[in-house]
Amino acid sequence: MCDKDSEQDIQAYLSSSSRLNRRDFNKLLALGTLAAGFPQFASAADVVESNVFVATPDGTADCYFVRPASGKHPSVLMWPDIKGLRPAFKAMAKRLASAGYAVLVLNPFYRDVKGLALPAGVEFPSEEAWKILRGYRAKLTPDAVVRDARACFAYLDKQPEVSKKRGAAAMGYCMSGSFVMRAAAAMPERIKAIASFHGGGLATSEPDSPHLTIPQSTAAVLHAIAENDDKKDPQMKQLLREAYSRAKLPAEIEVYAGTLHGWCPRILKPITMCKRKKPGRGHSLCLTRLLTSTANKSAELSPQ
Repeated sequence: MCDKDSEQDIQAYLSSSSRLNRRDFNKLLALGTLAAGFPQFASAADVVESNVFVATPDGTADCYFVRPASGKHPSVLMWPDIKGLRPAFKAMAKRLASAGYAVLVLNPFYRDVKGLALPAGVEFPSEEAWKILRGYRAKLTPDAVVRDARACFAYLDKQPEVSKKRGAAAMGYCMSGSFVMRAAAAMPERIKAIASFHGGGLATSEPDSPHLTIPQSTAAVLHAIAENDDKKDPQMKQLLREAYSRAKLPAEIEVYAGTLHGWCPRILKPITMCKRKKPGRGHSLCLTRLLTSTANKSAELSPQ
């Protein structure tokens, strides 16, 4: 999960790797992560992007909506990590849209701030930044997360580029890995696939642990776990596997070798932390596989 120890791991990596060599560059292309960070490397498919506002029971959420320029497509709700809605997540959403999805990226902290999460002059991971972000995060209770999910999918289902006949997906990173689990449990009729990347606290001993919601879900699942997160909490993956097995839900739960927490939205140097030997498993490929593997074949989920 995202904490001071995780950031120290990242800073240690950065200090030991000052430049991107040709081999790393080629590796990034193979993994699809470079294209996620830089739109100029993404698919040439035409997409339309907008900054939009979504009415929720708690206020008005500022969001980024990107979708293919024509046709109707499966919808995806993307929750950012603890640093909020920012260009890195817009770039990842744009790449996903180019693969045939209508993607809405929510500002999870809209109750407190519009746009960037941190004010000018406050740098993450300073003590001041942590204090601000933890205050925002405290308002994201399980009930608040579900309210946001319902509001976002209600917005998406009204958009002409979204097919309501096809299942939807949710994606979460870091703190929001648990959000997609709660959303899937609350909206099993709509959400047919979820994916979390370097998510923390997905399965704990607490009575409100996210993994206890799994029996209420019908979604196919990917939980991509960072290697250093797994070292800190090695029991999480086993608890998840057992819970999904009991629920008879398709779930891919994997520790991504060589990765550090936060690898997905980071640009260039941090992305080189991903040293996997299974290339070609970018966000769009993960999502397409999940969406087409769902048990609800009446709601076909692969992109057009």
